[in-house]
Amino acid sequence: MTRTPRTAQTAKPTGARRLTSGHFGRTLAIQAFLMLLLVAFLAPVVWAILSSLKPANDIIRAPLVFDPSSFSLDNYTAMFEDVPIVRGFGNTGVVLVFKGAITMFFAPLAAYGFAKYDFRGKNAIFGMVLITLMLPTIVLIIPLLLEMKTLGWVNTYQGLILVGAIDAFAIFWMRQVISSVPDELLDAARVDGCSEFGIYWRVIVPIIRPALAGLAVLTIMNIYNDFVWPVVIASSDQRATLQVVLSTLAQNITGNRIGADYATVTGELLAASSVALIPLLILFVLLQRHFINGILAGSVKG
Repeated sequence: MTRTPRTAQTAKPTGARRLTSGHFGRTLAIQAFLMLLLVAFLAPVVWAILSSLKPANDIIRAPLVFDPSSFSLDNYTAMFEDVPIVRGFGNTGVVLVFKGAITMFFAPLAAYGFAKYDFRGKNAIFGMVLITLMLPTIVLIIPLLLEMKTLGWVNTYQGLILVGAIDAFAIFWMRQVISSVPDELLDAARVDGCSEFGIYWRVIVPIIRPALAGLAVLTIMNIYNDFVWPVVIASSDQRATLQVVLSTLAQNITGNRIGADYATVTGELLAASSVALIPLLILFVLLQRHFINGILAGSVKG
């Protein structure tokens, strides 16, 4: 029986310690870098929320000083009196529910057709869908506005909801995800007598559920933050969405309050921005795991 030399016995733990120490150092450096990024991204958000609780004059006089004893909801109370933000939330909610439902139903269904069926002109049609991704939104504003005027859909929910409801990026993304589903599963469902829509609903949808969750998060964020089209199609205050209301906050505040100074406008602007920001923060915190899984879904072909 041979003995391992003492030098070899001592060298192995030393190498392991060095490897562990190097790995720990890299992990610590990565975590420190990520913490710096977190602080950089969250600092403006935290400052805006805390500043909205300060007296209006203190926001201008000492923007980086926070005294919890002076915090109040005066900016929020005045903002709700001067700005129709509740109506903006309501209009955004209506558009979000109906436009989001159309996107979530028809975009994956169209992607399923492109991914799993062969028909004449499929590549050409899909290429035209992708071309729409390359067109700047500003190029389409005038033609779409003229079309909405012809249909009588200016300042209506139809104009806000139907335009852009079938998103080209959603079709492209869902097609990539559905393409990774084995064709054998579809053939087995057909042998069992399942209809073509039943195959999509009972086989495809459960498999791509993580990607659908990610698409839902992106769809909600895009609709919630959409500004260019709503500000063009909804010139009336009755149909103005939240982002349109936020863009006209200063005019609403100065118009509804005689003698409103810069500090008052700033305080109410921060209060309105904080109210508009909170729903998206809550949504992302609650659905971040589904969002990350949805982004990764379909990234590996299998």
